[in-house]
Amino acid sequence: MKQVKVGIIGGAGYAGGELIRLLQQHPYVVLSFAHSRSNAGKPLAAVHTDLSGMTDLLFTDDVDMTVDVLFLCLGHGESADFMAQHHIPEQLTIIDLANDFRVNAHCTAANRHFIYGLPERNREHIAGAASIANPGCFATAIQLALLPLVQQVQPWTGVYITGITGSTGAGQALSPTSHFSWRANNIQPYKTLVHQHLDEIACSLQAVNTTVTKQDIHFVPWRGDFARGIFLSLQVKSPVPKAQVYEWFDAYYEQHPFVHISRDPIHLKQVVNTNRCFIHIEQEGDILVVHAAIDNLLKGASGQAVQNMNIRFGWEETAGLQLKPSFF
Repeated sequence: MKQVKVGIIGGAGYAGGELIRLLQQHPYVVLSFAHSRSNAGKPLAAVHTDLSGMTDLLFTDDVDMTVDVLFLCLGHGESADFMAQHHIPEQLTIIDLANDFRVNAHCTAANRHFIYGLPERNREHIAGAASIANPGCFATAIQLALLPLVQQVQPWTGVYITGITGSTGAGQALSPTSHFSWRANNIQPYKTLVHQHLDEIACSLQAVNTTVTKQDIHFVPWRGDFARGIFLSLQVKSPVPKAQVYEWFDAYYEQHPFVHISRDPIHLKQVVNTNRCFIHIEQEGDILVVHAAIDNLLKGASGQAVQNMNIRFGWEETAGLQLKPSFF
């Protein structure tokens, strides 16, 4: 099989680094270049030191539009600027990891219409898409925990969510709450009920159930004292027995290789360093609780971007993503 040529714009950050690691091991692609204005001329391994001995590539400030796939790992708002400033060949597949094109009202740029890249909802559309908007990390976990319920429960009555994320979710740039001395032995809620992923979540779920509104999604995110991963607990009022709900989840995810429905309690280490999502369901009276866990940098970012590329090119969905969890 002829290998597909891939480039990365913004290769020095957390998401870019994870993409480089995944693409170096992918059986069907060759990484042609990794772009970084601030690190141009430096070896990739000088920034991502675990790559020593794995690649001789240097970061570049040039953009090669002859590649087959271009991943945009830029800051939120910068992808739209990049699209406006460059001529994008029609045959080039764009996969954007920022939030610029995730909501329907903002999904068109440079004469391209972006498809929302959540494979577990949109696989068929992704397969034919030249422009893919990769979902956000919290948005991915929340939707995977809700999709089977939202599909079955109409009208939708609302959900209450608490979720905790690791420090890598804040990005590589230092801030007062991302220093080790602040994070260690510490947690804190932030952006209570106003998280930036709410628009994206509501827009996506409305495609499944038109009665869902943004105001029905009550989300309190937390900063955790660990590096990577997301763990969510979602409360929904439902008289449907837990056994029936499990049947809904089993049926919905039967053909989706990265979502595992567990009858046993789940924990974060089951998913860290993987592209998987683990889901566990509990019930007390008419209150249903859905727990979900993902790795924010993989299933919540770079791993899902590679998954979308696999679907786009008709490869097995798991290509390059059979990863071992960091369990110990």
